Amino acid sequence: MNDTDTQSSSKAPTHIAYHVREGNDKGYWTRIGAAWAHKDGKGFNLSLECLPVDGKISLRVVSETK
Repeated sequence: MNDTDTQSSSKAPTHIAYHVREGNDKGYWTRIGAAWAHKDGKGFNLSLECLPVDGKISLRVVSETK
């Protein structure tokens, strides 16, 4: 990887990776990793702690409010 193409991994992630399971009346969101946008805006570095069995991952922009 080239430093000119990616942000430093020491900075906060731009997106959070979730696995979303469907429940009876709502979805259950489990945080499974994070993503950092490339400086050129054409890709991401993705760090996952686990992989969902169904293979579905949702990336969401980091929210300022918690």
